[in-house]
Amino acid sequence: MRFRIGVHLGDVMEKTDGTIYGDGVNIAARLEGLAEPGGITVSEAVQGAVQGRVSATFADQGEQQVKNILHTVHAYRLVPAQREALTSALDRSTKPSSEKPSIAVLPFANMSGDPEQEYFADGISDDIITGLSKLRWFFVIARNSSFAYKGKADDVKRVARALGVRYVLEGSVRKGGNRVRITAQLIDASTGSHIWADRYDGDLTDIFALQDKITTKVVAAIEPKLLEAEGIRSQSRSPEDLGAWDMVIQANSLFWRLNKAETEAAITILRQAVERYPEYAPAHSMLAFVLLVSGYIFSWGLVKPQLQEATALADRAAELDDSDPWAHLALGFAAFVQRRTNVAAGEFQHALALNPNFAAAHGYLGWALAFDGQTEKANAHLEEAIRLSPHDAQNAIFNTGLAVVHYFAGRYAEALEYSRKALQQRSAFTAGYRIYCASLAQDGQIDEAREALARLKKSHPDLSIAWIEQNVPYTPGPMAKFLEGMRKAGLQ
Repeated sequence: MRFRIGVHLGDVMEKTDGTIYGDGVNIAARLEGLAEPGGITVSEAVQGAVQGRVSATFADQGEQQVKNILHTVHAYRLVPAQREALTSALDRSTKPSSEKPSIAVLPFANMSGDPEQEYFADGISDDIITGLSKLRWFFVIARNSSFAYKGKADDVKRVARALGVRYVLEGSVRKGGNRVRITAQLIDASTGSHIWADRYDGDLTDIFALQDKITTKVVAAIEPKLLEAEGIRSQSRSPEDLGAWDMVIQANSLFWRLNKAETEAAITILRQAVERYPEYAPAHSMLAFVLLVSGYIFSWGLVKPQLQEATALADRAAELDDSDPWAHLALGFAAFVQRRTNVAAGEFQHALALNPNFAAAHGYLGWALAFDGQTEKANAHLEEAIRLSPHDAQNAIFNTGLAVVHYFAGRYAEALEYSRKALQQRSAFTAGYRIYCASLAQDGQIDEAREALARLKKSHPDLSIAWIEQNVPYTPGPMAKFLEGMRKAGLQ
């Protein structure tokens, strides 16, 4: 069990039965609610009393308005590394997870010289904090703490140490006429290196629409960069030395190289994580997802026991943490491969409700709809997935989905364009090759289709009409249309 702890120093009153009450007790209870699971939050009175007396570092969480307390409470969070040092007597092998990486979004600087743009810069920062808070991978410092640095020129490493974070996002807003330019950069504070930077230009005619657009792009771009950085950080360590979070992120990094050997290594690490940390939802949901995607999309063999295992893992992940969008992504994919389109779409929509910037959920929702012949809706979600995460390793999958959309709409030239793009991104992607063969044949390029099919069968010798009917989850109408193309290509 992971407890929250709140500590306050103040007067209390005692009843005759020994229970205590008063503001001192109430404030401690409210501080407990502000703490993260497994974390300790203290009041300013406690922080001041222990400063210099114990080996502990606190991150300032700023003034907090809490329930049933008339005045604000200044809160401080015990920095995770220090918390671990103070609790070193505990048996670490029983801990359900290691600390998630933390990030602080500093107030974006208003470089316009226009005080009226201050609220716009603050709004961008606020919305990014809210958007990042929906990502279950990371701990995001609350606004009150990060905004304490508003208007202050300070060293990023010093700010990161004070807030107890590994990553810092900072940016600026500059207005020129009716145009505005927003720049943002993500920094690994432990090394001072820049992980990601970008700039966005927009028209101030609809300021709220522009704010939403910028926020969505920044949040979607940051998630894969943070995961990539964490994956690199974990590579030098063996699984025996890793906590639950580190094991999941190392497996994630291996899996997205999308080759069989490293996917199998990722599955091994995730199985170890599930066994070692049976109450840790992300290990279950990621293992379920990897089993499903590797088994189906890359045609490495999604057999019935594997589907059953993945579904059970996803169910368990949702049971442990129903707010984990990856659990619902895995449940949706399991329903998709069983041709239960409505169930799959519902789970993908649930994942999007939990994280509206979840590119993968948009992409696989598009896949499910495309395979059911709902081409217009599918197209919108697939394009949104690529727009949200333009450099994502999954974009070969989503471009294949767009090829399927155009194939069923009878636009075979466009289907060929997207399938070629998918194969350029991932040449061994057999699902991309299948739609490429069918599109060539339907476009009248029969010789080219037969040559492409011969190349495909070298990597997938078991491919046949019967195999497709059994393993590729087109619903009946789309299945007939797809097989028509494959038969023209020469498949039997």
